[in-house]
Amino acid sequence: MTARPISETIASLMPRAKAELTELVAFQSVADPAQFPKSECEAAADWVADALRTEDFQDVALLDTPDGTRSVYGFLPGPAGAPTVLLYAHYDVQPPLDESAWLSPPFELTERDGRWYGRGSADCKGGFIMHLLALRALKADGGVPVSVKVIAEGSEEQGTGGLERYAEAHPELLAADTIVIGDTGNFRVGLPTVTATLRGMTMLRVTLDTLEGNLHSGQFGGAAPDALAAMIQLLASLRAEDGTTTVDGLATDTEWDGLQYPEADFRQDAKVLDGVGLIGTGTVADRIWARPAVTVIGIDCPPVIGATPSLQASARAQISLRVPPGQDAAAATELLTAHLKAHAPWGARVTVEQVGQGQPFRADTSSPAYTSMAQAMEAAYPGEKMQTSGMGGSIPLCNTLAALYPEAEILLIGLSEPEAQIHAVNESVSPQELERLSLAEALFLRNYADSKRS
Repeated sequence: MTARPISETIASLMPRAKAELTELVAFQSVADPAQFPKSECEAAADWVADALRTEDFQDVALLDTPDGTRSVYGFLPGPAGAPTVLLYAHYDVQPPLDESAWLSPPFELTERDGRWYGRGSADCKGGFIMHLLALRALKADGGVPVSVKVIAEGSEEQGTGGLERYAEAHPELLAADTIVIGDTGNFRVGLPTVTATLRGMTMLRVTLDTLEGNLHSGQFGGAAPDALAAMIQLLASLRAEDGTTTVDGLATDTEWDGLQYPEADFRQDAKVLDGVGLIGTGTVADRIWARPAVTVIGIDCPPVIGATPSLQASARAQISLRVPPGQDAAAATELLTAHLKAHAPWGARVTVEQVGQGQPFRADTSSPAYTSMAQAMEAAYPGEKMQTSGMGGSIPLCNTLAALYPEAEILLIGLSEPEAQIHAVNESVSPQELERLSLAEALFLRNYADSKRS
């Protein structure tokens, strides 16, 4: 009897994958107890641990990390002398934002127009399911040819560094010959892509205080310093008129020399409204992969409904700064902090609090593992060559792993292509991408094991 091709095995496992992703998406695992109960994250971690045990993983453990969250670890031994591959994903998710803007409930996996919608479906609960699919297919097709470690992080989206600190304190735990980070995505659906660079990030909260208490705007407005107006002026100092990030002392002219992102494609992917221009200068790839980008991600201020005619005594904002490869996130944090203090108007009292930070990352795309992945992706995506791109987002753990295991090869793949709309409403995953990338990962593990034997 001829063995069934591994691609057919993965196709047969897709209904199970959908059922499991449905269960995993149902956990409201936002790693911020101020927004969702901590028990939701704990239940999701338990689910991941049970899934690893079902696949015969050993030493499955719930790791209590220093930021108060849990990461899930498991080890699947391979043949004697086989290399070890670490597979990474995270089970925590971004908050759903405006639930009324979702076309289906955010924590209920819903099929629509050939995609599966739900928070975390692509980023990154789908990444964990991708790892499971690849391993199951190999087990059904002669066995997993490498030793496998799996780590599922519980606070990646919060940037609080729990797993990084845990790994530094237990450096033997995640040691591997090659690391596959399943948390990026193809440049677009159907185009196999590995991510070569990640921007780092720093997250700051800035508070401005100008008055002892709120005042009547009619009685005192025009002379009394309004903290909210001061905040608006301060935040405006972070961008030039064309939208370019302007943090004093921070370089903003680096160029990207790899795969380019046509502006028309970017406008469509970003869903930019007709007549609205893009911000910044240079190519799109320069702006999103090679240069810093500041974003005001939250402001504490009175809502429009219920607002009173008052001058605000205090205002607070949260600011994210993406830091490109070649720049240091700690130095960028110092520059941003100094900028905020220097540009606060009217002598407003400034308090700056750091709430997250991660270094940028650049992979070695000349490593043997990349050759194995290129062969696997070209087999999983017939007629397509593997592409190498950047990614504007951050995965702080990458630099920690690179520092702990300098000889390890690190590859970044995943399900977060543009149509997935990660971090936005109506996040979704393409089941075809899940199937093909699971096949690519399975073939990669086989190719990599073969390369180590030759």
